[in-house]
Amino acid sequence: MTAPGLRERKKQATREALRAAALRLAVEHGPDQVRVEDIAEAAGVSPRTYNNYFASREQAIVSAVTADREARIAAAVAARPEAVHLADAITEAVVEQYTNTGEREHEALLLITNRTALRDAFLDATADIEPPLAAVIAERLGDAGAHTARVLAASVAAAVRIALEGWLRPAGNAGATGSVGAGSLVVPSGPLPDQLRTALAPLAPAFDAAERRTVRESTRRGHPLDRQ
Repeated sequence: MTAPGLRERKKQATREALRAAALRLAVEHGPDQVRVEDIAEAAGVSPRTYNNYFASREQAIVSAVTADREARIAAAVAARPEAVHLADAITEAVVEQYTNTGEREHEALLLITNRTALRDAFLDATADIEPPLAAVIAERLGDAGAHTARVLAASVAAAVRIALEGWLRPAGNAGATGSVGAGSLVVPSGPLPDQLRTALAPLAPAFDAAERRTVRESTRRGHPLDRQ
C-alpha cells in the first residue's frame, strides 16, 4: 500500500486535531455550550476549514469514537484468509472494531448517551461502513460481484445501525426532552457484541450464496478456488 503524501498527512492531522478539540471542549463545558468557532480555535484552524471536515459539532464529537472505524473494518476483513467465510470475517471485524475502545472513546460514549443529537450523529455514522467494505467484498467476489458487494455492504451498515439503536436505547423512560442519564449507558463489555452478532446473522445466507456463486463461476472459467 502506498504511503499517504504530505498533503494527505496534513489533512489527517487537522481532522484529528478537530476531533480531539471537539471532545475535550464537550467534556469540559457540555456539548450544548460548544460552538463550531470554539472547536476551530482550539484546533488552530478557521471555521471555514472546520466546515471542510465536519458538518456540525455533533459530527466532530462523534468522530472521536468513529474515527476511521469504517476503514479499519474493511482492512480487518481484507486481512482474513480466504478460507474464512465472508459472513464470519465481517461479523468478527465489526464486533472487534465496535467493542475495542479506549478512554477517549468511553468519554465520548458517555456524552452520546445523554444527547439525542449526538446519538443520531453516532447512528448516522454507520453509513460510512458501506463504501470501503463494498470494495473489499467486491474484491473477494470478483468483477461480476460489484453490484452484489454494494448491496451486502449496505445491509451490513443497516444491521450495525439496528444493533446500535438497541444498544443505545434508554433502560428507563426518557424524559420529555429525550435525554437520558449516563447510568443508561451499556458499556462495550456488556451486550453490544451479542447485539451486533444477532443483527448480522440474517445476512450470512446471502454472503454464503454470493461466495458459492463466485466459486461456480471461477470453476466454469477453469480457475477453481481453493475453498471449502
